[in-house]
Amino acid sequence: MKEFMNDMLSTIFFIAIYAVIGDIYIATGGAIAVGALKIAYQKVRGQKVDLMQWMSLGLVIVFGSATIYLHDPRFIMVKPSIIHFAIGFVMLRKGWMGRYLPPVAVANLSEGMVNGWGLAWAGLMFGMGIANIAVALTCSPVVWGYFISFGAMGGKIALFAVQYVTMRMTVVRKLRAEAGQAAVAG
Repeated sequence: MKEFMNDMLSTIFFIAIYAVIGDIYIATGGAIAVGALKIAYQKVRGQKVDLMQWMSLGLVIVFGSATIYLHDPRFIMVKPSIIHFAIGFVMLRKGWMGRYLPPVAVANLSEGMVNGWGLAWAGLMFGMGIANIAVALTCSPVVWGYFISFGAMGGKIALFAVQYVTMRMTVVRKLRAEAGQAAVAG
């Protein structure tokens, strides 16, 4: 969860500012600043910056700057779809989820299961991108604001919860079975 929240920091910051202030341009500027500061902090500490983090920073800077420059509400509203699609394509890469899993999960989950959840996340990103386009083109900016703040984030939290429970149950079941076999053999 820590890695996931770290990757979502700019988005969470954007949502919080937008929810409190209601100014999409200030929220966008804040998200750009937080994204850049997060990467700078990691580099100063000598931490590895993953491909997903670099891509996230690039998207935040490019699309955030375009948002501030264009002042076009429809672009602002459709922009998250572009970002969701880009992230979805990166999530199609096998093994990307490994850095988000604790060692006990990596040791006890099949590669197929981990890659399957990675594809589920990619599917969620593509679905969110399509849903965002539909909301952006058919609803008011206020409705869109609620959708992007609560619907998009809610979808990610829901998938995370289902994945966590499923993976935890699988690991616990495997460890219990191994302990049972060791007790019978010993």
